[in-house]
Amino acid sequence: MEVPSVELSGGGPFIRAAHPAHHRRTHRQEHLPYPADTGTGRAPRTGNAGHARRHTGGSRSELADFLRTRRNRLTPDQAGLPEDGRTRRVSGLRRDEVARLAGVSTEYYTRLEQGRAGNPSPEVLEALSRALHLDAAETEHMRDLLTRPNAATRRAHTGPQRVRPGLHLMLRTLQHVPAFVLGRRTDVLASNRLARAVLTDFDALPVPARNLARYYLLDPSARQTVGDWERIAAETVGILRLEAGRRPHDRQLADLVGELMLRSPHFTTWWNDHRVLRCTHGAKLHHHPVVGDLHFVFESFPVPGDAEQTLYVYNVEPDSPTEQALRLLESWNAPAPDRESARPAPPSA
Repeated sequence: MEVPSVELSGGGPFIRAAHPAHHRRTHRQEHLPYPADTGTGRAPRTGNAGHARRHTGGSRSELADFLRTRRNRLTPDQAGLPEDGRTRRVSGLRRDEVARLAGVSTEYYTRLEQGRAGNPSPEVLEALSRALHLDAAETEHMRDLLTRPNAATRRAHTGPQRVRPGLHLMLRTLQHVPAFVLGRRTDVLASNRLARAVLTDFDALPVPARNLARYYLLDPSARQTVGDWERIAAETVGILRLEAGRRPHDRQLADLVGELMLRSPHFTTWWNDHRVLRCTHGAKLHHHPVVGDLHFVFESFPVPGDAEQTLYVYNVEPDSPTEQALRLLESWNAPAPDRESARPAPPSA
């Protein structure tokens, strides 16, 4: 039995269905925009099938899907448009309304949304960004979908990522709070002891499994320990969506998306929302089975000299219950020599 492979084209995945060996000479391979039953090439009968059938076979169709979903979330009132008395057949803005707001013709915007308008000028993209109320990450994603990476860019994203010694030393220096380094595809490249105690022991996993998205979406324990799990998991899908637009030819990212589509019951719905996100700071809550609730305020820092690595630090309020709980976790997870030295000295004779 063969596992179907996912391909990213312009940020959108589709499944290359696997066929039994004895059928390969009589059936050409199909490209299915939804998870296929392994070995059959047929779509599984799941509740998410309707969402997954939207084929995203290229950057132009990805752009079209992205613009449609952004248009559908805006009402005329939110866009500052007066009611025109017409019966509305769409939940959000009509194409002609977006065109009017962006200062382009309805015909041109329709061709753009259908992926037939070629390469819009920077001025048109800026106008669309304002009309659709796009944030910085969404505007970046729209531009990424219109830019095909050259061969040199593709090669730059294929090599393994390594964390330099100085960054490992920094993680050890930040021993009183959880800290870790993320790379491409939310791969966890390095972490300190408290990060492994609060999240999961990434060092105990095989290297390909050390991935934050895989942890949030596929590890059953994450749903119990991660506060507001559904929001955090959906945001993580948005982070992957943003990266898929930037790296449409990343084979490992395509494989990760395919695995999450097949194994996570929520992933396909969130993926087809076309939400994109750049998560730089915020609040986190973790329910630790031993020390209870842990409240963090996290910050992220791009690693100087390597734009594809980011340091995340989970900060805590001084003298808070969370800080006290982390001290307990730190002592319990310290290496044996450190635990011995932390014990109070016996009274002198």
